[in-house]
Amino acid sequence: MTKRISVALATVLVSMFLTFPAFGQPTKDPVPASTDLGARVKAVQGNPPQFEAAYKLGSKAAAVCAFCHGTNGNSVNSDIPNLAGQNPAYLLEQMRQFSTGERRFEFMEGLIKALKPEDKIAIAVFFSNQEVQPKPATNATLVNRGQAFYTKNCLSCHGEQGRGSEGFARIAGQQPGYLALTLRRYRDGSTIRKGSLMAPSTKAMTDDDISTVAAYVSSLK
Repeated sequence: MTKRISVALATVLVSMFLTFPAFGQPTKDPVPASTDLGARVKAVQGNPPQFEAAYKLGSKAAAVCAFCHGTNGNSVNSDIPNLAGQNPAYLLEQMRQFSTGERRFEFMEGLIKALKPEDKIAIAVFFSNQEVQPKPATNATLVNRGQAFYTKNCLSCHGEQGRGSEGFARIAGQQPGYLALTLRRYRDGSTIRKGSLMAPSTKAMTDDDISTVAAYVSSLK
């Protein structure tokens, strides 16, 4: 039943993509499918007029994403990730993985496949320039334990402040429920989330370790 509902909802949202003014219409400078989108984003970021145009398109395109990820990329559901402040190259890579099926979630796969290259660039530009809203720490003991674990095991890839890079996700300020869910999926070898680095990194994590890390990381700005 859940799968049928997800498919139905995805179908509705895909139809919204196709009818929304920002989509399905010719543009003055369409991006070829073979374009290196990461390189294109960097070029756009270095060109104020192109950045303004991409941001404007992205703000419209993101209206469909708002249903789950919030109007400015800050999700209102703890189990759904924030996209605000995420590295644009990382966002584009996740879109690519959804479109190829490397990252499995039928709901997202349908949405991503409906996007044109210029739409993907615009969405990445828009969300990467939104400010993430971290969750204030409510349990100092839990957060301190999480910080100790993070410093020892996660800092080398995700950075001291959890802001990641082009190849590693920004996790600072991320939804705690989503962080915990994702870590468990990596640890347990879920077919939804597999990662050559994350799988061995999380293999020995206990549920308590996961809870503390999620509490700490979600409080970072």
